[in-house]
Amino acid sequence: MAINLRTRLIRVREILDETAVNALGIFVFCSTFSIFLRFVAEISEDLAMPEGPELHKNSLMVNDVCKGRIFSGKIVKSAVSTKNPEVEFPSCEYTIHAESRGKEMALILTSVDREFERKGAGQEIDRKPERLRILFRFGMSGKFTFGSIEDLHKHAHLNFYTKEKPLKVLSFVDVRRFGRWELTDEWSTNRGPDPIFEYAIFRSNILENLKDRIFDKPLCEVMHNQKYFNGIGNYLRAEIIFRAGIPPFSCARTVLEKLTEKKVLNGKVEKNPDILDLCNIVPKEVVNLPGKGYDPTGNHSDYSAFMEWLQCYYNPEMRNVVDHDGRTMWFKGETGPLVPKDAKSRGMQKARKRKAKKEQKGTDDAEIKMEEQVPPSKKQKVKAQPKKKVKKEKLTTNINQKKNKGKTPLPRQSKSLLGEVVAQEQVTKTKFNDESLLTVRLGQDVEM
Repeated sequence: MAINLRTRLIRVREILDETAVNALGIFVFCSTFSIFLRFVAEISEDLAMPEGPELHKNSLMVNDVCKGRIFSGKIVKSAVSTKNPEVEFPSCEYTIHAESRGKEMALILTSVDREFERKGAGQEIDRKPERLRILFRFGMSGKFTFGSIEDLHKHAHLNFYTKEKPLKVLSFVDVRRFGRWELTDEWSTNRGPDPIFEYAIFRSNILENLKDRIFDKPLCEVMHNQKYFNGIGNYLRAEIIFRAGIPPFSCARTVLEKLTEKKVLNGKVEKNPDILDLCNIVPKEVVNLPGKGYDPTGNHSDYSAFMEWLQCYYNPEMRNVVDHDGRTMWFKGETGPLVPKDAKSRGMQKARKRKAKKEQKGTDDAEIKMEEQVPPSKKQKVKAQPKKKVKKEKLTTNINQKKNKGKTPLPRQSKSLLGEVVAQEQVTKTKFNDESLLTVRLGQDVEM
């Protein structure tokens, strides 16, 4: 009996120890995960996170390069893209068409090889072409590129090859690997209408759902919710709120309730736009700009057009506050009543390239000139050396003066002549004031 009780107590102790270890593990995991989320939020500030206009520009680029081209062969997925599915298309030849909606973009593959089915007594009819739709979400750094196989990007994770020779490849490139794709015929159900191309539905979707608890939050944070503001990201919300002249941390419901009485005719924006109108106007302006839009790497020659277009986002003359989600909100004026307690701001990142290439060339030239110049410390060292020699010469002169005191001074002659005179007298070493020696060598200079 005592043995059984002891065994049970030992077992209870083991269970308690395991529970404590598990609790500690859960605590460590939660702490680590929260730190990771904050890290992702901070690092995402410096990445070219694509927003609605950028995805639409990518779709336009894909349609442009794929127009009149036939693709064939296997669709190749990179080995490191383990979280995305393989893409298999049974057709030997196919075309590619792209479409976008907010922060999503889809590729539609359609077969072009003609196949026939027999129907009835020897009748042949065309079979419907095969169709496959791939839905992409770009994550932090996704984009599409098109070029030769030799120029294939090392972070190309899904590749479509042309039939023509030399081979060309359309690639989904994602450096950070946060991008995702799936095979589906529908847009994601958790994303709202596109504010650019579905404006009337976009507006009504917001104003008819103001009872949702999400609208208790600050306006700037609600504008990141893709269920209502599909395609709006960090730089767009800053530009939209800045133009609307609204404190970013105002209650979203309080701001939007004032717009319920306003009518929108045929999805058109009025002359005096409100904040929802600006959700349509501002992204359209980015779409019409040259280049790909938001790209802090500055690799495109026409990126300066986007930088000149920006009025608020990442402007050193503006204020910024880190919101409750860890994202930096750029604005001007008052913050609003729902600003986070102990609100923090972030400084400008040195790595961000805000200058055009012409300005960068001027800076590079200036840096080259600076490198050609000798640093001040080196110059001082060079000048200091002859000063030391002068001191030695003065010391030698003083010693000679003491030696020849009371005698007629000899005329100043060359060192070689002095060497000959000393050689004739056959003087090798002479002591002066018990402090120094004068060494005389035939045919050489006099040194201390």
